[in-house]
Amino acid sequence: MPTRFEVYFEVGAKRVFACGVDWPGWCRSGRDEATALQALLDSGPRYASVVRYTRLGFETPTRLEALRVVERLAGNATTDFGAPGVIPSADRASAGPAECARFEKVLRAGWRALDAARKRATGRELRKGPRGGGRELDAIVSHVVDADRGYLAALGWKVRSSGADRVGETRKAIIEGIRASARGEIPAKGPRGGSRWPVRYFVRRVAWHVIAHAWEIERRSTPEDST
Repeated sequence: MPTRFEVYFEVGAKRVFACGVDWPGWCRSGRDEATALQALLDSGPRYASVVRYTRLGFETPTRLEALRVVERLAGNATTDFGAPGVIPSADRASAGPAECARFEKVLRAGWRALDAARKRATGRELRKGPRGGGRELDAIVSHVVDADRGYLAALGWKVRSSGADRVGETRKAIIEGIRASARGEIPAKGPRGGSRWPVRYFVRRVAWHVIAHAWEIERRSTPEDST
């Protein structure tokens, strides 16, 4: 039997995200459910190339029938802005050491993809959008780090920073936070009573963001006649 993938939709007013439940970072958007699901299917080979060396067994789907929608979530302003912003039911389950070790492998694969894209794009001019928009290479990497630190705060963890290596320090803190969560060291509520992100959702957001920007760098650094 071919591999079946569980998928959930996050449905906003202007944008829909389709995300693989068990594969953090495998998440694409479209104007409606059909286009989002097709975009997810089309991105399968690229996601497979990211996680290939993790040996976690991702098998690229080839047909829409391999994607089974298990949940539909009402999106919000974050959804329409261009980021998945709602916690799916599956991400509210606890995650022990074995699952968190799997998450680490996915995140490290995403970081390798970003680092490789950055290296290949160094010295090249990134193409601008139709209105001249788009961050430069170093600004993209800085943006990912800034976002990761915000995600860490939502998880309930901090970066122990010396200021010498923002990228390395942030990645180290992410791994520390995941492991602390696996040990049950991060309460579900913050000191003021606010809900923190579950670790599964934290990993999903970090993985989606880093992989999305790795692919952005690849796309914008490749000549248009080569895409």
